[in-house]
Amino acid sequence: MEKAKKAQMEKFKAVLMEKRARILGDVQQLERQTLLNNQRDSSGDLSDYSFHMADVGSDAAERETMLGLVSSQQKMLEPIKKALERIDQGVYGTCELCGSDIAKERLDALPEAIVCMKCMTKYNL
Repeated sequence: MEKAKKAQMEKFKAVLMEKRARILGDVQQLERQTLLNNQRDSSGDLSDYSFHMADVGSDAAERETMLGLVSSQQKMLEPIKKALERIDQGVYGTCELCGSDIAKERLDALPEAIVCMKCMTKYNL
């Protein structure tokens, strides 16, 4: 890929920022819905009676699943952050391993890509 023009960089930056905002929104929604609500809040039960052990176990399993989803979503943010930093540094679109240009088609499909297809295949990334 030739050195990307400023307009292309702005386009990729906007796509990356939108992707980051969407993931952050998903994480916040998951946290609000699952992680911050205890069983009493989610069931609407305001009594002080204990809950059945099966209910407690189900809630714990659901929380664990949601924590896994939140963790997965947060891991997706790191390559986006790195790509945005590379735009700011003026090296976006250049393979981090070999220094060659990353194909525009690859960046269109995966704007957070930091390696070219050749290196990705060569190093099983």
